[in-house]
Amino acid sequence: MKVDLGIQGHLADVPGRARALKEIGVDGVFTSEAGSDVFLPLTLVAEHTGLFCYPNVALALPRSPMHLAYLGHDLQRLSEGRTALGLGSQIRPHIEKRFSARWDRPVGQMREVIESIRAIHRCWKTGERLDFRGEHYTFTLMTPMFVPQPHAWDPPPIWLGALGPQMTRLAGEVADGILVHPFHTRRFLEEVTVPRLEAGLEAVGRSRDDVAVIPTVVTCAYRDDGERERALRGARMTLAFYGSTPAYRATLEVHGWGEIQAELNHLTKEGRWDEIPAHIDDEVLHTIAVVGTPAEIGREVAARYGGVAARIGLSMPYQAEDDLLAEVVSEIRAATS
Repeated sequence: MKVDLGIQGHLADVPGRARALKEIGVDGVFTSEAGSDVFLPLTLVAEHTGLFCYPNVALALPRSPMHLAYLGHDLQRLSEGRTALGLGSQIRPHIEKRFSARWDRPVGQMREVIESIRAIHRCWKTGERLDFRGEHYTFTLMTPMFVPQPHAWDPPPIWLGALGPQMTRLAGEVADGILVHPFHTRRFLEEVTVPRLEAGLEAVGRSRDDVAVIPTVVTCAYRDDGERERALRGARMTLAFYGSTPAYRATLEVHGWGEIQAELNHLTKEGRWDEIPAHIDDEVLHTIAVVGTPAEIGREVAARYGGVAARIGLSMPYQAEDDLLAEVVSEIRAATS
């Protein structure tokens, strides 16, 4: 199982941080759509390391598929074939109110985003005429001056971020991989995600080998009481933030915890952010997050994701020392090899 870590921070610091993560032993790095552009750091990772890199996730609906196709093509060239396009839809308020973009049947939009990017990449690679016509997007013009220079690698795989039933099924139908949202549990993965993914695969005659499963895992790793307190505090806040979102209630409901979402949502609407971590008790924490020493983390990751995940991304929402990260990566690799 391959292990990836997130990278963030000032762009000037990205090359050094990426090299440090490579020394730690990770297989890849990912960026998230948060306080800075999701693609710019990946260009620096690709330039300065041989690490696999991908956005986890880039919001597709505010961007034209043509933009995403160019970005994927250029990153694949710069990384020498070591990138993926991780795409997601986000939720309606962000798309409409933060990006002033269109939210119109997002599952259908995402299907056409993926299909049109592939059509654009085929046009550039094979020379076939660009003629994509859908309900949401139409691409019929590609003159020679706008065709990027060819390179030796195939177009990057397209991984779809999914949690809800329709988007998860769509991943099975059209994506090369599914990026499982960190707000999941093993039970949710087994009882909800995998069956919906397989339904999508079956609907179009694909096999499980056609779609990689890449969960992102909230990880609380520690070796002493100080590290433990810092890790648990960061994880509880992150889980509480996710849990306040109505779209993520489904994960809690599988375990009979749906009322937690309403409580958290109420607190966030009142601006009482400092109170929300206390609503993530130990049972919820240990069910969603992977918690423990590096060796315990390795065993738990193997138990939850062995035989299911092609690779995992570690979400560690707190300051973790590099030697701790190296131990975690080493223990996961040992437990899953």
